[in-house]
Amino acid sequence: MAIRALLALLLFLSSSHFSFSIYEDQVGLMDWHQHYIGKVKHAVFHTQKTGRKRVLVSTEENVLASLDLRHGEIFWRHVLGTNDVINGLDIALGKYVITLSSDGSILRAWNLPDGQMVWESFLPGSKASKSILNIPKNLKADRDDLILVFGNGCLHAVSSIDGEILWKKDFAGESIDVQHLIQSPHDDIIYVAGFSGSSKVFVHQFKAKNGDLLKHNDAELPCGTFGELLSVSYDMLVILDDIRSKIVTINIKEGDINYNQKYISELIGDSSGQAIILPSKLPGIFALNLDSHVILLKLTNEGELVVVDKINNVAAISDALSISEGRHAFAFVQHGDSKVHYNVKDVNANDLNGDFVKESVVIDNQRGHIQKIFINNYVRTDRSQGFRALMVMEDHSLILVQQGEIVWSREDGLAAVVDVIASELPVEKDGVSVAKVEQNLFEWLKGHVLKLKGTLMIASPEDLAAIQAMRLKSSEKSKMTRDHNGFRKLLIVLTRAGKVLALHTGDGHVVWSVLLRNLRKSEACDHPVGINIYQWQVPHHHALDENPSVLVVGQCGSSLAGPVVLSFIDAYRGMELNALSLSHTIAQVIPLPYTDSKEQRLHLIIDADQKAHLYPRTPEAVEILQQGFSNVYWYSVEVDNGIIRGHALKSNCIGEVVDEYCFVFRNLWSVVFPSESEKIIATVTRKSNEVVHTQAKVMADQDVMYKYISSNLLFVANVAPKASGEIGTATPEEAWLVVYIIDTVTGRILHRMTHQCCQGPVHAVFSENWVVYHYFNLRAHRYEMSVVEVYDQSRADNKDVWKLILGKHNLTSPVSSYSRPEVIAKSQSYFFTHSVKAMEVTSTVKGITSQQLLIGTIGDQVLALDKRYLDPRRTLNPSQAEKEEGIIPLTDSLPIISQSYITHSIKVEGLRRIMTVPAKLESTSLVFAYGVDLFFTRIAPSRTYDSLTEDFSYALLLITIVALVAAIFVTWVLSERKELQEKWR
Repeated sequence: MAIRALLALLLFLSSSHFSFSIYEDQVGLMDWHQHYIGKVKHAVFHTQKTGRKRVLVSTEENVLASLDLRHGEIFWRHVLGTNDVINGLDIALGKYVITLSSDGSILRAWNLPDGQMVWESFLPGSKASKSILNIPKNLKADRDDLILVFGNGCLHAVSSIDGEILWKKDFAGESIDVQHLIQSPHDDIIYVAGFSGSSKVFVHQFKAKNGDLLKHNDAELPCGTFGELLSVSYDMLVILDDIRSKIVTINIKEGDINYNQKYISELIGDSSGQAIILPSKLPGIFALNLDSHVILLKLTNEGELVVVDKINNVAAISDALSISEGRHAFAFVQHGDSKVHYNVKDVNANDLNGDFVKESVVIDNQRGHIQKIFINNYVRTDRSQGFRALMVMEDHSLILVQQGEIVWSREDGLAAVVDVIASELPVEKDGVSVAKVEQNLFEWLKGHVLKLKGTLMIASPEDLAAIQAMRLKSSEKSKMTRDHNGFRKLLIVLTRAGKVLALHTGDGHVVWSVLLRNLRKSEACDHPVGINIYQWQVPHHHALDENPSVLVVGQCGSSLAGPVVLSFIDAYRGMELNALSLSHTIAQVIPLPYTDSKEQRLHLIIDADQKAHLYPRTPEAVEILQQGFSNVYWYSVEVDNGIIRGHALKSNCIGEVVDEYCFVFRNLWSVVFPSESEKIIATVTRKSNEVVHTQAKVMADQDVMYKYISSNLLFVANVAPKASGEIGTATPEEAWLVVYIIDTVTGRILHRMTHQCCQGPVHAVFSENWVVYHYFNLRAHRYEMSVVEVYDQSRADNKDVWKLILGKHNLTSPVSSYSRPEVIAKSQSYFFTHSVKAMEVTSTVKGITSQQLLIGTIGDQVLALDKRYLDPRRTLNPSQAEKEEGIIPLTDSLPIISQSYITHSIKVEGLRRIMTVPAKLESTSLVFAYGVDLFFTRIAPSRTYDSLTEDFSYALLLITIVALVAAIFVTWVLSERKELQEKWR
């Protein structure tokens, strides 16, 4: 009986941890999820009624969100499609959030408290035009609050209750540019004002009730115009002339058009610089930006211009905020030496009265300058007016300021990450303990009692919360040193705003951030763009003395002609070590597999003039490059021309000034795809740091095939020109997909395959000797995934045992692209249910662990799919040997198992890319997915065969050992007693 009880106990303990999923209380131990919204472009406060105070925002990432004014948390949000750009935002009926998007084509109403969509209207039109959203106040219409929308050349009047289109006016047939929809405060008349040509202004009068045209008038201005028309009041408009020397005021009262002109020099004297009318909406006043000054100009009833104020170094001006009848306020901010000065001015019907608020606030200079400001008022306890300001910073972060203090801030620039690399944390110094000692015996006993209750599933919700807190505390996942398993790292991200941040993989907190000065908007660089981030220096021999550094490459503007900027950043401290403004352009950055004595990695920057520039610019780097000069190859892809070219270094540049760090290169080969039949839509290559454990692959019948492993392989996907658009733009007969595998050293096409009736978009991933790609089959009306594996036939004779014994084999000879390879390709295609946003493959430090495909689905989740499902050797009836090898029986579709989503039940909104980093533990791969949200986790494709999990119960192990020892002792005593009794018989 004792033996049976012992076996039962062992069976229970051995089966207690065979679980593939995670429990609810384990979420957050190995993963984290962060929500963002992006750079705010529209904001509307809702604080009139009792309840939660909130601000409604729309962002450049096409996010609509409701934020808590107390803490900045997200009440609710909606991430619209990448093509569904939000053009306008407002509140109707005090309970609906109204958004206009898709260039004025889609109007939606959202429920204010919970964000549920109430109605949606599609506004047709046939002409591209400016999008305008206008919700008139106190308009006497028969139904409800009217929503006026102009877009796609049409004016629509929409009911705010159900989204019904009440009336419509089409301007598509007229060659006019509508600039403003203006409501008359005295009657239900709508003014539509704009331009016809460059100097002809027009005004249409419509009746709000039914859309009847009451009056139409136009007039020719004596000069051309610059910029957009600004509405100062319901009957007064202003604009600059074409040379920006005069201000033209236009009076449209009662539909009649009268204009006046005033030279800017007559108002403010001689001044250099180009004048710009700021788009801020102020009652009876407008702001003119001139020579780093902002001039506030009042437009009198007689049409005269009067200067009412002059403000220096204004960063941003808000729109006017209505406080009471005929009384408004607006705010502006100025940057001082170390503070931001924040002013709110009182504006009545006649003049600027003075300051409501004049405060200063300290804002981290790593956030940059203020780009936008939105204000809201509230009543203080002493019945005076108070104001809160929502500020959008240069790094796309969001700050709420109230009473001279920062109430909260949001790092929303992380919603626009453009590139990521991983960096190791510092090595732990001697004398620093990794583990924390338990405080006292009582706490130690309490902790183990809670763990035991959790194991026996008798823990209460309070106990589960305590266990979760203990796990988070004991895991030390946020420690700023390396751990033995390599789970703790820094994710160094580059955002679209030109800001670099380091995120800790433990919990995702920001370790440091730096806004690069070379990637900030200035007179020399009007539109800076961060391109990529690279590893620059990774010290191995001096890891205790030197810090790693990264290289950030950026340029001014999106064209290749823009100047290049380089920034070198310390990966541990976040300090910018050096910055360079280069005279040449940038077309391509090539990290070379060479490092100098300082362990700085060599890089080649290819410019638009067919020259290669070496960095770092040191004699040692040139000497190292000369040693491998003949082995430096790269390729370039010209998508528009359908050409792929191979290049190699030739010699130093020859010019008026000798530059030993500049090289010219020669074109080795080119592959030209016929433009009438193929168009390049996707290219992908292997990771440069990928590790392959073995080249041999043992088959089920004891056969051996050798993977063709080369870092110079390129996968190219082409489609028919008619099928290069969205799905459904071409018929099955007009569509085909052609894929290539090309050697980028010689230009040889190693494999070519055509998929008839298929089109993109194509997402692909290349690893070891195989490539997997995803596309759409028009005839089957389903998505497909195909796999291609390439094997080296030149090593096929190595299967002979006698050759191996006698040493007559080529196993040790390197794989060379110089020789013509003898390769064979195996392929297979499968149906797949989902559309795909991104694809990646897991990577481990030694390449031993089996691989999984990480697929970013259209639902913004990440699916882990075992690579065995994409094996081209799958058959309908695999043999017994193939089953033992792990070959899965063939099916036409790839399975999607709900437990295989590594994102669990959450969504990574706006998912754009998935990145994998190997941990020091061979079984584990770190995964980072980003879009509008950030998500990090670690996965074990073959389970954690080389370590114990963090929730492993050491107390239960101790109990098991004690129980086994006791059982052995008891059974020994019983056995001895029984044996003694048998002898006495």
